[in-house]
Amino acid sequence: MAAAVTSCGPRRPDAAPAAHPSAGAAGAPAAPASTPPGTAGPAADGHTGPTSERSRPGNADWEITDPGPDGAIEGFADRVSVLPGEPFGLHVSTPATAFTVSAYRMGWYDGARARLVWRREHVPGGKQAAPHVDPATRTVLTGWQRTLAVDTAGWPEGAYLLRLDAEDGSGRRYVPLTVRSASTAGRTVVMSAPATWQAYNEWGGYSLYNGPTGGLATRSLKVVFDRPYDYDHGAGLFLVYEAPLVALAERLGLPLAYTTGVDVAREPGLLTGASAVLSLGHDEYWSPEQRANVVAARDAGTNLAVLGANCCYRRIRFEPSDLGPDRTVVCYKDAWAQDPGHQAGAPATTDFRTGPGADPESSMLGVIYDGYPVDAPYVVTSPGHWAYEGTGVAAGASFPHLVGVEYDRVHTGFPTPRPIEVIAHSPVVCDGRRSHSDTAYYTVPSGAGVFATGTMRWVEALEARGPGGGRADHGIDSHAGDLVRQVTENVLRAFAAGPAGRTRPAQDNLDAVYGTA
Repeated sequence: MAAAVTSCGPRRPDAAPAAHPSAGAAGAPAAPASTPPGTAGPAADGHTGPTSERSRPGNADWEITDPGPDGAIEGFADRVSVLPGEPFGLHVSTPATAFTVSAYRMGWYDGARARLVWRREHVPGGKQAAPHVDPATRTVLTGWQRTLAVDTAGWPEGAYLLRLDAEDGSGRRYVPLTVRSASTAGRTVVMSAPATWQAYNEWGGYSLYNGPTGGLATRSLKVVFDRPYDYDHGAGLFLVYEAPLVALAERLGLPLAYTTGVDVAREPGLLTGASAVLSLGHDEYWSPEQRANVVAARDAGTNLAVLGANCCYRRIRFEPSDLGPDRTVVCYKDAWAQDPGHQAGAPATTDFRTGPGADPESSMLGVIYDGYPVDAPYVVTSPGHWAYEGTGVAAGASFPHLVGVEYDRVHTGFPTPRPIEVIAHSPVVCDGRRSHSDTAYYTVPSGAGVFATGTMRWVEALEARGPGGGRADHGIDSHAGDLVRQVTENVLRAFAAGPAGRTRPAQDNLDAVYGTA
């Protein structure tokens, strides 16, 4: 039986950016039948991948600086992801008589970070109905009508933010969307984590953490993608935990593919031949199918980089919503015995490491979630490791505030792949309990390498270039930012070249680090 690891404090929504629930709307506009024309198309050479995107000019005006009041405008897409050329619907609520929707592809673009791919102006506005709550599962349901049909013909693969602008100037909001890759062979896969964004989403007053009482007793047992996101102006967790990595990877010019955890769960062969899979800064909620498909890719030679902490912690199930398949995230957590799906034979939607059907995530990650909240320096212990090439760090080099707010460590009381190499071993104190956050690297017989940062702040720190740098800098300075950028570049380049373990096998050092095998 695996040794127990307890969290230093209760799991709270403020492990993510603060949420600002907004009120629902009343009334519903009619849905236009026609698909709007685009104002920008694919590259002239027909290529739509990030390599051709690097040479295109960006649009620095994509960012929302003044969102306006709650309820001024908000919306959601009826697809989490689409293939290039597939249509989707936008469901928008606004008291404004008209609004503009602009599709920005997020990337590097010489620092502009986004490019305008498509725009539709003068879309008729209207207030949609107020949401209601399913009494059995406390799920917030909008029932909003489709406002606009969008055709993605000519849209390159990538991560998108659709910006909604009320034409009376009253408000602006984002709607996230992935234009996913049909094939990932030979490419590094950016795997977005919308299930985790939705778990923390409190739009309408409920999330998988909180309800009206502010605690677990009234939380949702199921949440749906059929509602806006209530934080970061509608962008979910994308801007803090994913966009900085997208910008870096595209700046490097790597062959990239884009997908989501929902797609990886649904399509067993999606990762076939991929060079690497990237799990980004906050990727907590996984279905067993997603995990099995990532493990199968690893065992076939695909590298895995876990650029956060608390990854693959919650076991979920996808169910349909009124708008389509896989649009409901089910996670009963400690109330798993009440789940009708589990009663019918589905795996318990609780933590992967707990029963019934315990399957600790460490067997895939190498590390395992150890606690929350912490704020601690990141301490380098193996400066000669290839991941630190070009950083100039020495043993004991310390980078304040880089470890937090959740952290992982190697813990052999749980299934731990060997050989595994700890390259940063950072002391932490979590609610009075002493422990460590570990950055670790292990390799498997297929040749795949798995790299895990051990801190949730890794992707955020890619933005740290001085005081006030980044969207949520936590006091992380430019020295930490330089370290994280160089290590991430080293890992991405090595992983893009093929199975990293063939040329960079892990050198097991747990005896030296922890004093035990």
